[in-house]
Amino acid sequence: MKKFVLLLLLACPAAMAQSPADSSRVAAIVSSLTLEEKAALMKFDSPSVPRLGIPKYNWWNEALHGVARAGEATMFPMPVGMAASFDDALLYQVFTAISDEARIKNRISRSEDPEADKWYKGLTFWTPNINIFRDPRWGRGMETYGEDPYLTGRLGAVVVRGLQGDDGTKLHACAKHFAVHSGPESLRHRFDVDVSERDLWETYLPAFKSLVDAGVKEVMFAYNSFRGEPCGASVHLLQDILREEWGYDGIILSDCGAVDDFYQPHGHHYASSAAEAAAACVHAGGQLECGWSFPALPEAVRAGLITEKDLDSAVSKLLLERISLGELDNRSRWDVIPREKLCCEEHRELSLKMARESIVLLKNDGILPLTEGEKVALVGPNAADSVMLWGNYYGTPRHTVTLLEALKKRFPDLCYVPGCPLVVGENNIEELLSSLEDFRTVVFAGGISPSVEGEELPVDIPGFSGGDRTGIELPQVQRETISALVAAGKRVVLVCFSGSAIALESEADNCAAILQAWYPGQEGGTAVAEILSGEVNPSGKLPVTFYRNTLQLPAFEDYSMSGRTYRFMSDAPLYPFGYGLSYTTFRFGKARVRRGWFGRGDRLVVRVRNTGRYDGDEIVQLYVRRPDDPSGPVKSLRGYARLHIKAGRSRRVVIPLTDETFLWWSESEGRMVPSRKGCILMVGNSSDAESLQEISS
Repeated sequence: MKKFVLLLLLACPAAMAQSPADSSRVAAIVSSLTLEEKAALMKFDSPSVPRLGIPKYNWWNEALHGVARAGEATMFPMPVGMAASFDDALLYQVFTAISDEARIKNRISRSEDPEADKWYKGLTFWTPNINIFRDPRWGRGMETYGEDPYLTGRLGAVVVRGLQGDDGTKLHACAKHFAVHSGPESLRHRFDVDVSERDLWETYLPAFKSLVDAGVKEVMFAYNSFRGEPCGASVHLLQDILREEWGYDGIILSDCGAVDDFYQPHGHHYASSAAEAAAACVHAGGQLECGWSFPALPEAVRAGLITEKDLDSAVSKLLLERISLGELDNRSRWDVIPREKLCCEEHRELSLKMARESIVLLKNDGILPLTEGEKVALVGPNAADSVMLWGNYYGTPRHTVTLLEALKKRFPDLCYVPGCPLVVGENNIEELLSSLEDFRTVVFAGGISPSVEGEELPVDIPGFSGGDRTGIELPQVQRETISALVAAGKRVVLVCFSGSAIALESEADNCAAILQAWYPGQEGGTAVAEILSGEVNPSGKLPVTFYRNTLQLPAFEDYSMSGRTYRFMSDAPLYPFGYGLSYTTFRFGKARVRRGWFGRGDRLVVRVRNTGRYDGDEIVQLYVRRPDDPSGPVKSLRGYARLHIKAGRSRRVVIPLTDETFLWWSESEGRMVPSRKGCILMVGNSSDAESLQEISS
């Protein structure tokens, strides 16, 4: 079998990425291109050059949690939900499935109408979003893998491998948005960020470094400025750090319209024209533009702002990558993926499995799981909203299971009443209570929705502005409804759908149970219903801190990490990073550090026992702290392992201890460096100090 795969790779031009023959071919093409053609090939919607055999190609494609904007596709939970699984292996399967569907859709598009517009049907995908979710008010935080640099980098690298395939020729992944970017949405086209060197290297850059190490093919620079320069004109970011220090040799591209922001009145006021802006971007290392300024590159060359040789270098790289993908020759070893895998049953089951693992049980006073035959009512604005389950940047699933549909199958006598609006509108509580007179157990499907949180949305209502949130509490109309239900003697199970942390302080006091469901994809309703009914034991852990209220947050525009996330908070949160309950209980034995021998490195070893009545999954988390560094993080995640343990059984967990485990800020070197000095290891099932045991490193 290995011999067959090797022969297949050798026989396929696409597998011979950037061979000498490819380089010679590209050099011949570039030497024949006009200046205007070179500039055009550096735009996302690259035109054809028929005389040189170059087909048109659109670089802009999306696959945040499934192939987006291109018709039917399997939709998985939003990334922040997938991060709650802490499951590298499952995430790899998810993005392998996504890349299979992307290849199928591209092949169908090429075969059915070669001349048709290929927007969103190409092979270069602008995902993952690995910005740090530093503030729950940011509307796009749902696209990220949470607030922790280590978790984000580790999961982001898995996404890269799943999308790009075993040799990097299946698709392109893209690390975005480089760098120091996480809102506010209303300011992103002109906002200037300045952070300390420590925050830059300790929080905002590590995930990007992890993806560069994983071989990511593209890096997208952010809209905002960094220390007075647009990110896309920053030689320090794109050359000094990305190219020189990290050795990145892939494509650097712009966010959509980011180069236009260099000179447009609403933007950074950095350049006076499209030609100046385009030249500044190319000078810093930009090679591909999603936007409308690069057509001015010929003007920039003629004005001496940039050289034609600079364009030759960029175009050569773009063409080499198109050859590597097989796009330029309309053939690839990946063309053998059968069409039947598109939206197949296997992928549906994979979406369901990830949704199950993403859901986090935040509170349970014993009401869950619901007993068979129990009289249950379903209330709330998110009970029957299928589009809400998709999140943002979505495709179209063949079928989406809402919570209403899934609960009805398990509780045939289910009473459903919408109950209240999502954010604003009439709320007839008396009528609601009258309709629920015979029901004591109420599942309230609340939270928020991608219709009010997301990317630069035209929304201005209480609690929401421009896609961001102005307060993180549950919308007032929902709080009032839940309070009325509890006052009427109802046992309320809150199912909170959102892409971000909600401040549930009063709900934690009033509700009998709380499930955090995120935007769980096409099978989300089934996954939630399975957990409510006890068919599935919840196992997700929070990839973000759940704050008590908005007052616990620093100013949104402040990018300093002081007081933010579990790593730098001094206050006690409502629910800490890494937290999540189960229907069973786990007990950790005494953890020990085993020193390396016979080629094995050091490792942390601990035994975990399932002491409850249900089989379940536990996520063992390893943190590091440095008591001798009071200005540093309180603690930082540096390892984790997900394991399934049957009731009454135990399992031994081994977490490798590497240089990465002990990376810490060095003031003298101005970088993160590995050092065990002063490090204390902490292991447990959340970041909460009471759940962690300390071990000397």
